[in-house]
Amino acid sequence: MEGKPMSPAPHLETNTAAPVVWITGASGALGRSVAAHFAQSGARVALLAQHEAALQHTVDSWPADWQARVLCLPVNLLEPEAVQQACNQVLQRWGRIDVAVHLAGGFTMGQGVHQPDFAAALDHMLDLNVRTVVHSMAAVVPAMLTQGGGVVVNVGAASAGQGAAHMGAYAASKSALARLTESLAAELKGQGVRVNAVLPSIIDTPANRTAMPDADPTRWVAPDALAEVIGFLTSPAARAVHGACLPVVGLV
Repeated sequence: MEGKPMSPAPHLETNTAAPVVWITGASGALGRSVAAHFAQSGARVALLAQHEAALQHTVDSWPADWQARVLCLPVNLLEPEAVQQACNQVLQRWGRIDVAVHLAGGFTMGQGVHQPDFAAALDHMLDLNVRTVVHSMAAVVPAMLTQGGGVVVNVGAASAGQGAAHMGAYAASKSALARLTESLAAELKGQGVRVNAVLPSIIDTPANRTAMPDADPTRWVAPDALAEVIGFLTSPAARAVHGACLPVVGLV
């Protein structure tokens, strides 16, 4: 497994058989499932998250052959220069980025749109759910265009299709992400880079189980199931899917 991202990059690996997958938010519950999905498929994976220890935890239990194909990149996604530097390291290592999956994000609720704390909550959600993705796309999409193709998958939210009481900041940020996904898809149409989003309902994570102890998690979306949907969107089988925001809502 590779070490810290700011050290000099190793020599370029010329093996082009395995795709290179860039995953933000790779240390969370969904991130671990998505990272394992692509590593198991044989991909070379660049895992991004803010804290190195959390990234290490993601890959600690991986088989040796998976760890040989991983690059862990602790980076603050709100710093565009740092994101670009991480992208450069991946390109120096593997020469390309075939897939970018944007999982980094956050959730808040409780603030009314008319209340004094709403503006700060909105800024926070835009940072986590929009600007992290914008900074990542600014780094990886030019590389995809240069190499002649690639796939971007963003993670939105099913609940963002309509506002709800005390969830305005979160809903607005995820709605903005959906519109940016559609806009980027329109901008890149015919240039070999496909752009889509998944819109999951509640994901079955330890944090959500703790927050909603009386809910039935069997009706939620399992992280590995969502990882399979993301994997499908990055596969040749989805080559005709572009500009879609795909609901993934579990057992409703």
